[in-house]
Amino acid sequence: MDREVQHPEFRINSPDYKRIYTDILEMRYRNKKDKCEALLNKPRLSVMDILELEKRIFDEKEIPDEKENKKFRAYDDEAILQILRYQKNNNMNNNDTAAYFKVSRNSVAKWKRLFPRI
Repeated sequence: MDREVQHPEFRINSPDYKRIYTDILEMRYRNKKDKCEALLNKPRLSVMDILELEKRIFDEKEIPDEKENKKFRAYDDEAILQILRYQKNNNMNNNDTAAYFKVSRNSVAKWKRLFPRI
C-alpha cells in the first residue's frame, strides 16, 4: 500500500465540507444562505473556497480565538499556488501577502522556495 499511488478523488479522510456548511446554513444561518450558494454549488471546494465560506458565514465576533483557529489550517498545492499568483499579480511583498491571507510570512517565504516558478 505504501508504494501504490493514491488518487485524490478517493481520499476517505477528507471531510465533506459541502454537507457541513450546508447543514450549518440550514440550522443556524438561513439568512446568509444566498451569499454562500454560489460557492456551495461548485463541484469541488478548494481550501480557498472553504476559507471564503467561513468569512461569509461567521462574523469575526463569533470566532472566539482566531489565532487558535489558524493553527489547524492546511493548504494544498492548489491553494498555495493561488496565493502566490495573487501575490505576483498584485505586486505584493511577503508581509502584505501574509497579512492579507492571515498566514505567517515565514509560510509565504517557504512556499516561494517550494514553487520558484511562480
